[in-house]
Amino acid sequence: MVAYSFKSRFAAPILAGTKAQTIRAERAGKSRHARPGELVQLYTGMRTRQCRRLGEAWCLEVLPIRLCFSRHGMAELVQFGDRFIRPERTDDFAREDGFVDAEDMARFWWAEHGSAPRSDDRFTDPDTLIFEGVLIRWQPLAPASELDMAGVAA
Repeated sequence: MVAYSFKSRFAAPILAGTKAQTIRAERAGKSRHARPGELVQLYTGMRTRQCRRLGEAWCLEVLPIRLCFSRHGMAELVQFGDRFIRPERTDDFAREDGFVDAEDMARFWWAEHGSAPRSDDRFTDPDTLIFEGVLIRWQPLAPASELDMAGVAA
């Protein structure tokens, strides 16, 4: 089983079942990402005193992803697997990843990854952020209200 830790801002969307994916860098060494059909454990604050288990879910798919953000905030390119997100759908994709919209997602990525050294010197434009990694999707967690209703029906 593979565990993923999230910033606290993502706990509510994960618990509500509206965030059922994460974008991560490739793992190095013997560590690996989940594979389709495996259980994933979802946490906030792993390796801290504030660690909180959000739940477990079945991994549905793992796809290579490429993101390209302009310093101006909007995603210029979102590609996962052989699919591209049309510019008019970037807000929807961002919401699926727990953000308010594509601009919120871009601000987050710039804050988290904007100053990271680039591995490819061809992309040295300081106004462009390119990220390549994996998109991991899981079975959405059922919102608490649905779980409560399931208990009543049983």
